[in-house]
Amino acid sequence: MRKYVLFLTVFILVRQVACSQTVLSADGSANTYSLINAVLANPNRNVVEAPDCNHTSFGNHITQDFDVDLNKNVFLFHIHVEPDNDRCKKDDRQRNEIKTYSDSPENLKATIEETVIYKWKFKISDTFKPSSSFTHIHQIKAVGGLYASIPMISLTLRKSSPDRLELRYTATNNQNTLKTANLDLFRGNWVEVTEIIKFGNVGSYSIEISNLLNKELLFTYKNSSLDTWQDGAEFARPKWGIYRSLNNLQDLQDEIVRFADFSIEEVTNSLSLEKLKAKAENILLAPNPSSKEVTFLNANSNNYDAIDVYDYSGIKIIINKKINNKKLDVSSFSKGLYFIVFKKDTITTKVLKCYVK
Repeated sequence: MRKYVLFLTVFILVRQVACSQTVLSADGSANTYSLINAVLANPNRNVVEAPDCNHTSFGNHITQDFDVDLNKNVFLFHIHVEPDNDRCKKDDRQRNEIKTYSDSPENLKATIEETVIYKWKFKISDTFKPSSSFTHIHQIKAVGGLYASIPMISLTLRKSSPDRLELRYTATNNQNTLKTANLDLFRGNWVEVTEIIKFGNVGSYSIEISNLLNKELLFTYKNSSLDTWQDGAEFARPKWGIYRSLNNLQDLQDEIVRFADFSIEEVTNSLSLEKLKAKAENILLAPNPSSKEVTFLNANSNNYDAIDVYDYSGIKIIINKKINNKKLDVSSFSKGLYFIVFKKDTITTKVLKCYVK
């Protein structure tokens, strides 16, 4: 019911203005490592930690492939029970990860009092087998300070009854689990993650994970007063991939974790509610209802950078190439009620009802 209340109400939100955003998306190129390094690192720096040298016969452990579900190229992170190890060293664990470093661009390194939005998509197989010790697929980790060896935030997949996804956290060196979810919600499905962190001794943290196909919200957690800064840290950085324990080999199998569209976006300041309201309230639809085309009257393109359309049940409608010169082509829509959502920097600024006849 909460979904419908949101869509049936025209509302204004205070939004935050992003100062910079970096996106890493697969492009089908032959040299995947070069693509990753070009985005996440400075020249001549390698941000890929893969077991290639211990398993040379396989080749690169991060590849690309065209995904029919997303209709685009995606990254494939490969891990093998044997002979893959941790950064080509024989160890009780193995990893295939990407991350940022001290000499990565400044906007990819979080510092105290900054707010950062991390987004990405991932898919595990429908037969995925996690370790009973740990199988990390995402971490936020400090560089520098007493607690740099332990991640502050982890998304971990763990063998249990039932197998589960865990959100784990520490501001020091004692991790605890904030929330869990049944891993079957994620197996075989593309999901999208949005993680927002205000870094500070009194910071905030939120995460949402949704099924990309049906938009179902699978996992959510929010804490508006959380210590999100490890003392002595120089900066905090994200890590993505697969990093798992080898303590119980009988529990494991060779895996491929698919990732797409990594995004790191720094947020700096806020606009007032009054300013945003004055900008958004001028937007009108005409004609409404319509059977052919709807025009966005008084719509200044500086006030929005994205438009989404949903039907009455909350299903997102694909509108690629249907918007031209502030007009929406509704000729192929079924008769009924729709909701046009105007966004600025991913934050909803206004929702308008659209009737198709």
